[in-house]
Parts: sequence; C-alpha cells; structure tokens
Amino acid sequence: MNDPGLRERKKQRMFQTLSDVAIGLFLERGFDAVSVAEVAAAAEVSKPTLFRYFPAKEDLVLHRVADHEDEAARVAAEGPAPVDALRRHFLAGLERCDPVTGLNDDPAVLAFHRLLYGTPALVARLHTHLERSEAALAGALGGDLAARLAAGQIIAVQRVLALENWRRIAAGERVADVRKDAVAATERAFTGLAAGLPRSVTE
Repeated sequence: MNDPGLRERKKQRMFQTLSDVAIGLFLERGFDAVSVAEVAAAAEVSKPTLFRYFPAKEDLVLHRVADHEDEAARVAAEGPAPVDALRRHFLAGLERCDPVTGLNDDPAVLAFHRLLYGTPALVARLHTHLERSEAALAGALGGDLAARLAAGQIIAVQRVLALENWRRIAAGERVADVRKDAVAATERAFTGLAAGLPRSVTE
C-alpha cells in the first residue's frame, strides 16, 4: 500500500525543485528571456509535467509567496483582537528579519525581490495571491462587508510596509538602521487601522 504521506512529500519536493531551478535561471538571464521549455529541460522533466505542477510560468516564482496566502487569516483566527494579533505577528517578523516583511538583506532574498518587483508579469500575478490572502482574512474576520473592507486595508498596510522596508534595504541601507523606523511605522499603521475599523473585526 502506498504511503499518502510519502506521496505528498515527493510532490512538495518536486514543487520546490522546479521553482528553485526556474528562479535560478530567471535570476541569471531574466524572467522574459527564459522559456518554460528551458526550465523543464534544466529540471529534467517534460513540459507537460511542469505544467501539472505550475499552470503558469509566473507561478514558478510566486510559489514562494503562495506559502503565505493564509498566514494573516491563521493569525487572525487564533484568538481575540485579530488586528492586534496581526500587529504583533508583523513586529515579530521584523525582529527575526522575515523576508515577508522586506527587512532582510540576505543577497539571495534581495535578488529574489528584485526579480519579483522588477518584472511586470510577476507583479501582476502577485496581486492574485494578495487577493486570495485578503479573501481568506475576510473569512477569518467574519466574512461580511465590514470584514472584507477590514481585510483589504490590513493586507494593503502589510504590503506597503514590506515594500518600503525592501526599497530601503535594496538602496543600500543596513537592516539595523531600517528596523527602528520599520517598527515605528508598523505601530503607527496598525494603531490607525484599529482606530478606524469597526469593533466587530478588532475585538
């Protein structure tokens, strides 16, 4: 009898392998200069096999982002005061230099972010993932109009905060110099959110 756990692990390894190979090629030559067929050949799989894992070329890159789609919803659902929980979660990410917060100067992370934000097709595809994250968060907050409006604001705030951090790091500033401003900006942003959102989604 086949082990379903083993099958799932093998599937996840294939996802990771294909994504890693593709990103390596994209970083070396540029996203638009590399074809899906070239990625498949480099990964030693057929093109149809690659498409079974990644329906679109952009998904080969966004695979790393997709892991975080339900993160905000999960944090918000863990207990009361979801906005405060999300604030603390983002601050904890800044403390550990989580790449999702933009506050990370590892060369590999910077290269990935340059690829992501510097490629229009990837930026467009990224918005699809943000929409799914927003929908998941709205569900965790109650699913009504107030929850959907709140989720849209929260996801936008996190995106803008992370992008500002990344831009400063990419411009050559040190993590240690950016962190204090990043923490202060996060506190201000979430305080403003909590003040402007209905109690039904903040308590």
